[in-house]
Amino acid sequence: MSPTPLLAPHTLRDLAARYRTGTPLSCAPVTYGLLNRGYRVAATGGTFFLKHHLDADPADPAPLERRHRAIASLEAAGLPAVPPVAARDGRTVSVVGGRCFALHPWVEGRHLDGLALTEAQSRRLGALLGTVHTRLQQVLPAQREAAAPEAASASADPAATHALIDGLLTRVHRRGRRRDGFDELAEYRLRERRRLLHRYADARPAAVPAVGWVHGDFHPLNLIYGAARPRGHRRGGEPLAIVDWDRLAVQPRAEEAVRGAAIFFLRPDGSLDLRKVPAYARAYRYASTAPQAELGAAVHRVWWERLNDFWMLRWRYERHDSRPDPQFAAASALVVWWTRRYAAVHAAFCD
Repeated sequence: MSPTPLLAPHTLRDLAARYRTGTPLSCAPVTYGLLNRGYRVAATGGTFFLKHHLDADPADPAPLERRHRAIASLEAAGLPAVPPVAARDGRTVSVVGGRCFALHPWVEGRHLDGLALTEAQSRRLGALLGTVHTRLQQVLPAQREAAAPEAASASADPAATHALIDGLLTRVHRRGRRRDGFDELAEYRLRERRRLLHRYADARPAAVPAVGWVHGDFHPLNLIYGAARPRGHRRGGEPLAIVDWDRLAVQPRAEEAVRGAAIFFLRPDGSLDLRKVPAYARAYRYASTAPQAELGAAVHRVWWERLNDFWMLRWRYERHDSRPDPQFAAASALVVWWTRRYAAVHAAFCD
């Protein structure tokens, strides 16, 4: 996928007229994010976030409209969700030039990873996600068909992973004299992972039923915090908005809690901050009423998922998209560290 291109002036004018934003003054691409294109639009009527939904069907925007109604329901339930603005025709999706767009109010804030969070903020983060899962079950009981979940969530097949590793190693070798430090690390991690898969082949978890609605992509870039409080204030910046609900679906909910922690609390050396994970996990369990056994099973399944996952390398070598490259060193080291510290990680989520 190429970087976000500039928006054509005639498209911007068309959208401004549909949403009654006033005269557009500026439009700048938002540089973060991998799956959609976004723009910060300043107009005489305010500042907005314009989202181009690359995966939406222009001929059938109804699924995206349903998702927008769900976001509005979450906001009405008191969660920091930011539903899109309705256009003049009452719809939240505008199709322009065969592309689907949605306009959201701009939320001024910052993104914080787990290393920047205090233990108290980590606790509030877990409580927020647990509340999201609880509220989703309350506001979406009649929209289950919108997610179209499978009857059960199957775990990764190690045989398929071995084939994928072989294919990726072949692509790395084809780099020849163009090989760089990233290619060397990729080959090392691929061979290391193959050994780990042989060693833990009998640890593959069974399929589990989908058990609840989840955000689907809960990580620091999708959570906007308010400005920092003055030094010495008892509470730091609070979450202002949970954004990017494109993966809203019915899935094993506790796995989202573990995945989120594995991103928020990941250190640059590939370890997890196990001082903050327990506060996050206990608050999540309390807010979601998820039992310890559910979290324990989720820890094992997400560990197995990470053991079999190579999406960053697939983006680089199959899609020729290097944007995830900076994440690879820490993410690939996490798998090894987690395997060695499996009991400690399990205890951090479940004790």
